[in-house]
Amino acid sequence: MTETTTLNAIAAEAVEATKVYGTGDTQVTALDHVNAKFAAGRFTAIMGPSGSGKSTLMHCLAGLDQLSSGSVFVAGVDLSTLDERELTKLRRDRIGFVFQAFNLIPTLSAIENITLPMDLGGRKPDSAWLDTVIDTVGLRDRLQHRPSELSGGQQQRVAVGRALASRPEIIFADEPTGNLDSRSGIEILSFMRKAVDELRQTIVMVTHDPSAAGYADQVLFLADGRVVDEMAEPTAAKVLDKMKSLGD
Repeated sequence: MTETTTLNAIAAEAVEATKVYGTGDTQVTALDHVNAKFAAGRFTAIMGPSGSGKSTLMHCLAGLDQLSSGSVFVAGVDLSTLDERELTKLRRDRIGFVFQAFNLIPTLSAIENITLPMDLGGRKPDSAWLDTVIDTVGLRDRLQHRPSELSGGQQQRVAVGRALASRPEIIFADEPTGNLDSRSGIEILSFMRKAVDELRQTIVMVTHDPSAAGYADQVLFLADGRVVDEMAEPTAAKVLDKMKSLGD
């Protein structure tokens, strides 16, 4: 990539990203030459009808799946140039994840779950940053509780704290409020918004919920594996109107 001057401002980028599943009559093109840039220090939502390729795009951006052709860059690194060990290290050290299913270790306390990626990497947490993260997600009085002792909303707060704790280049969130009631969902989205505004994190979130997308700085719309529109300063109402036009 020649645009080295923009690397400081771009946390992740897809260049002609194409993903094809199957062959012959069963072949499906999930991503069709997608070009997209995700600005550092911003909150971007990816939306689209079912089967539009939004989760596939996020998984390829996060190094969880490989493209059939094209390139993905995270912090200026072309993921296709990394072997499996290097890719694992990059995901652990430079990428944060928040999934719909929380993905917490049931035998570990909240604080142990939060620091787990750094513990696995043999790195000590930055204590001042960890304190900031704990206060941002409001878990100070629940740190010694195991997941089974926490509500769904609290478990997802632990997952958000874990994603933030290693100070990653970018956080990918896949339907992070999908398993939560509306109050807990608003709580999590507010924390994520705060992480961008106050902690200068970069978040890319896949969602089907127009209200969730309203927390983002911009929305990228996919349909049939292609980027069909973008929206700056989204509101739930504007996003809902756009989604209706895309047929979801």
